[in-house]
Order: sequence, then structure tokens, then C-alpha cells
Amino acid sequence: MTEHTLTVAGVAVDTRHWIGGERVASAETFTDVSPIDGSVIGEISRGTAAEADLAVAAAKAAFPAWAATSRAERARILHAVADGVEKRIEDLAIVETTDNGALLRSHRRGVMPRVAHNFRFFADWLLKLDHEDFETRGHTNHVSWDPAGPSVLITPWNAPLMLSTWKVAPALAAGNTVVLKPAEWTPLTASLLADIAAEAGLPAGVLNIVQGYGSEIGDALTSHPDVRRISFTGSVPTARRISASAAPNLTPLSLELGGKSPLLVFADADLDLAVDLAVEQYDNAGQVCLAATRILVEESVAEEFTRRFVEKAATIVQGDPRDEATDIGPNIHERQLEKIDGFVRRALEAGARAVVGGHRGEGRYYAPTLLTDVAQDSEIVQEEVFGPVLTLQTFTTEDEAVQLADDTRFGLAATLATGDRDRAARVTERLVAGTVWVNCFFVRDLQAPFGGSRHSGVGREGGTWSFDFYCDLKNTVTAPKGWKDHG
Repeated sequence: MTEHTLTVAGVAVDTRHWIGGERVASAETFTDVSPIDGSVIGEISRGTAAEADLAVAAAKAAFPAWAATSRAERARILHAVADGVEKRIEDLAIVETTDNGALLRSHRRGVMPRVAHNFRFFADWLLKLDHEDFETRGHTNHVSWDPAGPSVLITPWNAPLMLSTWKVAPALAAGNTVVLKPAEWTPLTASLLADIAAEAGLPAGVLNIVQGYGSEIGDALTSHPDVRRISFTGSVPTARRISASAAPNLTPLSLELGGKSPLLVFADADLDLAVDLAVEQYDNAGQVCLAATRILVEESVAEEFTRRFVEKAATIVQGDPRDEATDIGPNIHERQLEKIDGFVRRALEAGARAVVGGHRGEGRYYAPTLLTDVAQDSEIVQEEVFGPVLTLQTFTTEDEAVQLADDTRFGLAATLATGDRDRAARVTERLVAGTVWVNCFFVRDLQAPFGGSRHSGVGREGGTWSFDFYCDLKNTVTAPKGWKDHG
């Protein structure tokens, strides 16, 4: 072990940046704290504009060779990265649980296998990425995907490694080089990813990882003139800052900014299914951008729905996320916990009623909460809380349900519970959302487009849409004449 190595639940984690295939330390550090018990995990190198410049320079230098690497070879290396992830699933799971407080069993069984799948999927999609040539007045049109260049990826803390690799994998597959800036509250598994990528044979400078706290390094990365793509997942205020920073260079952006998604429950729905869908929104302590936090229930079944919801919510086990029996762990940070509590207190003061929860627990745990008697224009209905807090409103007609569902500035997702196929078709057509689930939730396929409308984001990623973003699309038009026969 060295002075720059932490031991996290028995796993060695380097606290330095990964730049140009080497570990780089910073003069200053920031403190990483576990949300499970508030204990200090360790000190992490705190990057500045200097490290940002180094990382972008390394990515720029590595870009020509990586862009020229054949699709088959890029895919082979990405599969090797996936192999490395699968070998270290247990290490990655326990480190990430320690760092962000999400369930260990979920990391083991779902999240980390999905990390490996991210690399495999985009490696395989790259090999079949093609567009059929077409004719225009006898001329041939050929569409190609050219690597765009160094890409800056800024990722959130609620699913750190999975959401990082959701961006890293297609960017690398496309032939771009990457500078990844993980969230300051959850930097550890990104460091492990650097080790895995190096062991898999990813060339130096193709993947760079810089850690930072606050906006200094982020501003330096997003304003850098050598950056060709920026992908960000996070808050609307931060997205505005990134957009302003990128504007002078006209750097293309992909922004996924969360939401305030609805769950519409009609009287013809299977109520047990609807209740299960509603309680599922507490997953990851409510720290899920896609969560349907606004429950809209047809008035004729609202009382019965609420009764069953309260019974179901009472069975939730909240506690240490390393315990196999735990359903909900802690919230990420004291600052986030105070934000959640502030939303709920203001709602209660404005006349809302807590049917479930409505208060803090010990440490960084917030009780799963359901608020009723809330106005459509109230803060708790309109603004993203990003915690285990749901609201319940009623409607009497299909038109009213859609009107309430669409009446926010967001449009990331929506969930619909109904037993009527025709109604499902009518309502989903009218909902403003990037993803709509009907009688299900959180079923995701990487080949489908993902993104939001309105203030929930800009652009779509997934499948070919990811390559459209991370590449410069070129159309080559060739005439049938003008050729010389060289024998």
C-alpha cells in the first residue's frame, strides 16, 4: 500500500487521478465520507484546471491512433474491459455500497453485471453499426460515423459506475477518447475502472479520470477548446452552467437532467400491481431520476389504493445497505438530507398531510414518505426532491389525468397502470416523456433511445442514438461518372 491507496472493505483503491495511463496526484484533497454511518473513507486528490488541461491533452494525443483502430479491435478491448468488470463484481459492489449507500445485493446482482453489459452491448452494436447506401439520381450516398474527438463525461452519484459506463462505453466504441469526471461524493469505483481498463489493454490516454470538488475542474473541462463532446447527467442549474461554458466553442451537449415523473393509476388497473409500482418508487432511497414521484389516482379507487399502499409501505425495511434484508439504505449526504427534509417541512406547513413518514430517521436515513392534500402548483409537486418522498393526487377523468401528468417543466418518464389497452394507447400518446412504462417500471433496453423532454434534458442516447451523438456523421455522395480505367 502507498500513501495514495485506501483500503475500502478490504479492497485497495487508488485516490489519484488517472491521466495518460498514469496515476497523478494533486496538491490538495477532498474528504470522501460513507453515507452508511458518516465515517470518513479517506482523502481524494482534488483536481484543478491544471489536471483538466493534462487530461484533455492526454485524450487529444491518444485520439488519432484510437480513432484509426479498427472496429473489431475496439470491440475486442471493450469486451476485455467487461471481462475485467465481471472478475471484480464483488470488489466493485462493496466499494460502491460503501461510497454511495445503495444496496449491496442490488450492486452484486444487478448494477455491476449491468456495468459489464454496457461495454459488451456497445462493442457488439459497433460491429453492426451501418446504414444502407441509397441512390439519388444515379449518385450513391454512403453514411459513415466518424469519431468526434476527446469527450468529457460528467456523471452523478446515485448510480456512479453504471451511469459512468453508460457514457464511457459508447464514447470509446465510437472511437473517441474520454475524460471522465465522477461525482465528488462517489469517486471510488471510477478509480477501480481505470485499473480494469488498463489491465484490459486500453491504450494510455484513451480513458482519463479526474476527480474534483465544486465547479473548478468542471468549468475547466467544459470550456476547453479541444473537447468535442460533453455528456452530463445531473441537475438543471448545473446543466445551465455547463451549457454556458460550452457555448463559446459550440461543443455539442447531451444532457439528462432528472424529472418529476407521474404514475397514473386508473380505476380499471390491477390495484395490487399499481401499489407495487408505487412503492417501487422508493428504490435507492428515492435517488432515481426516473422515479414516478407524483402518484395520480382515479378518485373512485383512491381510498382503497391508499389503504393498500400504506400496508405495503409498512413492510419496507430501512437500514444498513450491506444487510441482505434491507430494502432502502441511506441518502447520500447530509446536504441532500437537509434538502429533502426542507421540501417535506415546507409542504406540511403549506397544508400537506403525511400519510406515510414525513420525518428524518437517525443518521442519513429519511423515512419513506407519502404526502396527500397537495396543490398542483405547490413546490412539492413541481420540483424534484430526489429522496424517498412521493405525493398523491386524484383525478376524475382521463383528460384531467393527462393534464396533471404533463403539468410540470419536466418530461423524463411516466408510468401508467391500466387494464384497458385502448386507454393505454390514448394516454401514452399524450404524455410528455422520454420513456413511458405501462403496467411496469424500470424495464430498460440499451438499444432503445433514452433521454428527456423539456427541462429533463437535451438529446437521446442508447443504441444508434449514442453513436449519432459521439460521432460526426458524414454522407459521401459519389457520381457514376468521371472514373478512369487504370486497367
